[in-house]
Amino acid sequence: MSERTVPLDYANSIAFDLQKAFWDERGKGARFRMTTVGRAYFQERCLGRIEGTEVASIVQEVGRILQDEGIIGSLSASEDGRLLRLRVQGCLHRSLEDQVAALGSEPLACVPANIVALSLEQRLNRPVELAEIKLADGGCELLLVVFDQRPHLGGGA
Repeated sequence: MSERTVPLDYANSIAFDLQKAFWDERGKGARFRMTTVGRAYFQERCLGRIEGTEVASIVQEVGRILQDEGIIGSLSASEDGRLLRLRVQGCLHRSLEDQVAALGSEPLACVPANIVALSLEQRLNRPVELAEIKLADGGCELLLVVFDQRPHLGGGA
């Protein structure tokens, strides 16, 4: 198999075209379908490296993994009850978000936020919703809502 790589601007332009087509078809509702973007990457490259059992430690581990992989420059977080605010700096996908913003729209997806959400859901059994993506100075500010743990439905007969 070849070790050939694809230029980042090419990959981001294709991802942009896909997001735009999805937006044209579904409007703002498309965001709720984009939460699984990055799931295969998460399962193959991240899940086995995440050991934390608290929101803060899981977010820190995800940030380290994404930095090690060269996807982001940094990830910081703050918690306020159910709200989890993330700040991502130096993301490879920022040019894609800039293209979306140039059309007057909010970005539909954020792979780092999706990886954080998938990690929290997997490790803590807590549903997570990406509520907001805002572009900021060289980075993105993200708002996630972390819900209570799902009930364990069990039973024996």
